[in-house]
Order: sequence, then C-alpha cells, then structure tokens
Amino acid sequence: MADFAPTELLALFQRAQAAFTDRVDAVKPEQWDDEALPGWTVADLVAHLVTEALWAPPLLAGEPYIDGRFPDDTSDLLGDDPLTGWETAADGALAAFAQDRALLHTVHLQRGPTSAAEYIEELTADLTVHSWDLARATDGDTELDPALVTAALVVADRLPVDGVPGLFDPPLDVPRTASPQARLLGRYGRRG
Repeated sequence: MADFAPTELLALFQRAQAAFTDRVDAVKPEQWDDEALPGWTVADLVAHLVTEALWAPPLLAGEPYIDGRFPDDTSDLLGDDPLTGWETAADGALAAFAQDRALLHTVHLQRGPTSAAEYIEELTADLTVHSWDLARATDGDTELDPALVTAALVVADRLPVDGVPGLFDPPLDVPRTASPQARLLGRYGRRG
C-alpha cells in the first residue's frame, strides 16, 4: 500500500471491513465453535478483529497501547449478536481513521511508535487474510478481492522472513508464478 493517498488507504480499509462483515454475516449459529485457526474458534477469530477495531479510536487519539485494555473473553467482545458486535467496533475504527488528518498521526502500538498510515495498511492486510480464514472455516467464499490482495502483499513483504512468533507462521514456499492470493496466503503461512 506504499504510495497510496490517505483517501485510497481509507477506501481499501473500508473494503476490507466490508468483505469481513460479509463473511461474519454468513456464519451459521452452529459454526461459532468450529476451528478457524489452530487454537482459535470462529468466535475467537472474529473477537480478535473486534479487539483490533476497538483499539483504533484510542490509538488515533494519541493514547498508548495498554495490555489488557479490552476483555479477553470472546463472549464479552461479541455479546449476544456477534455480527452487531463486529459492526459496532468496525464502524468506530472507520470513523476514527476518517477524521481529518488521522492518517498523518503516529500511533503507539505495543511494538512502538508507528505511522497511522502503516497501521491502517496492517489492519487492512489482517482483515484480508482473516476474511479468507473465516471463509475457509465456515465453507464460505474464499476468493479475496484482488485489490485488497495486491495491497496486502505490500504489507506481507515487510514481514520478517521467519514470521512473527505468536502472530504469523513462517511463510510457506509458494512459487512466484502462483496467483497473488496464493502468494499472499503463503506469506502468512497459509495454504490457499
């Protein structure tokens, strides 16, 4: 997403949120406890993205990352209606990023100061990859938006070559001739 104007970054983020929302909306009641990723249920995956969305407003307001700020309990994050829980958090994040000059700020993540533009790029990539995770876990549409894949590949190329322990698996060996989506998923340790 390098060299994207702030309006383009915001539009990509909104598209990624919409794609994830469509997949959350398609989750059947009996699928919430299904495995989405090793050690994570479908509900855990959605709750992870709810937490990420909840972080955007305070971080963009200049507040520092504080471990434990939001509940760890999935049911506390998703409530009785996971789609509404996700949409409420996503709307708050989008509103925070849409504020005048928000993408020119510096946010204070757990790893340290980061530009808000880089932060929205990373969130967009995370939403894109997790949209695939959610669709795969629920037998949904695993085809990702090509523009989001292209943008997320820029972020994926910045990941350490060995992955990030606890966050991203080491990349898989994917031929350079593979589709952009397969290369993206492979970079995040997933077989597409």
